[in-house]
Amino acid sequence: MRIPAGFELTYCSNIHPAEGWPQVFDSLRRHAPELKRRLSPNAPFGIGLRLANTEAVELLEGSNLHELAAFLREHGLYIALLNGFPYGCFHDRRLKDQVFAPDWHTAERVDYTLKLVEILRRLLPKGLDGGVSTCPLSYKRWHAGASLPDWDLLIHNLLIVVHTMVDVKRRHGRVIHLDIEPEPDGLIENTAELVQFFEVLLSKGAPLLAKSVQLTVSQAKDALHEHITVCYDLCHFAVEREEPYLTLRALRAAGIRIGRAQLSSAVKVAMSPRGPQRNQLEKTLALLADPVYLHQIIGDSERFADLPEGIAHLGNSSDAEWRIHYHVPLFLSDYGALGSTQNEVREALAQLAPAEVRHLEIETYTWSVLPSDLKLDIVDSIEREYRWVLAQL
Repeated sequence: MRIPAGFELTYCSNIHPAEGWPQVFDSLRRHAPELKRRLSPNAPFGIGLRLANTEAVELLEGSNLHELAAFLREHGLYIALLNGFPYGCFHDRRLKDQVFAPDWHTAERVDYTLKLVEILRRLLPKGLDGGVSTCPLSYKRWHAGASLPDWDLLIHNLLIVVHTMVDVKRRHGRVIHLDIEPEPDGLIENTAELVQFFEVLLSKGAPLLAKSVQLTVSQAKDALHEHITVCYDLCHFAVEREEPYLTLRALRAAGIRIGRAQLSSAVKVAMSPRGPQRNQLEKTLALLADPVYLHQIIGDSERFADLPEGIAHLGNSSDAEWRIHYHVPLFLSDYGALGSTQNEVREALAQLAPAEVRHLEIETYTWSVLPSDLKLDIVDSIEREYRWVLAQL
């Protein structure tokens, strides 16, 4: 929904467990109209739609996309953002590092993303840019030793998608961007790596794009900046311990655009002294160690690929603080013995301007960590997230 500050504020539907287009559509019908009634009764209300590859295939079949468009019109809803990071199912099965697979070395990732671009082309409201989020190209721990990433292949595959988005703009007047989402241990995981990637993308990719879409090299660079953007995930960047003003300053200096800012907090752990308190902290953290998602840890001097690995080293850790990749609700600053990066989210929101990022997307999906007395109906919880964000802007 458009808010007085000038942003488009939405939330990502990955919060709702669903598998297959019928389940995804049923979830939209159950939740979206009620959220609009509460939060934007007199104006259009946006939804960030999460689609796995199989769901994208199903949505493009028969009359499904026509029925979705009719539903959106009937209820005053719109879709400008698609979540294309996980290729497959997002809930209720072991993902871990497979959330990055297939990566951008593969034709499967390209084909999946092109489906999402076509869906968004047909749903995107006039006058509004749209974004498809994607993984940070690959998973860094897959490329240790001799198994280095093939940057030429990665850029080649990205350019296939950019070519299509350039064509969509020319033929249909729709501006769609691919929002690369840095994440701890992703092939691109922080601001410095993002800036380095864009330098390679522009130097290698612009001449190739210029030739394929009949542009000058300068025009091709502009097209790359327009159609390849960053998904600025505040949870991920907080885990990386990056100050928002430094990240934004670096992106501005490099001419890198923000396609969307994703809003959720990470877990912040103040390390207790060794002994009984540390033992209790181990028990608390063990409750978060689910078998589905990766929960990377970055400390003052240590880092771990996942929470169980960190817990195994907890007794000997000399760190004063850990940041854990765990998308916890925005409206709480702590969870008993655990803190959150709520202040970092607040600082980022104070730094962002609609002129440089139009879309804000609430992306909290680990509601299970809430104390039992705070576990509300899911629509009530999403509304509470919106109210907190609106109070900051």
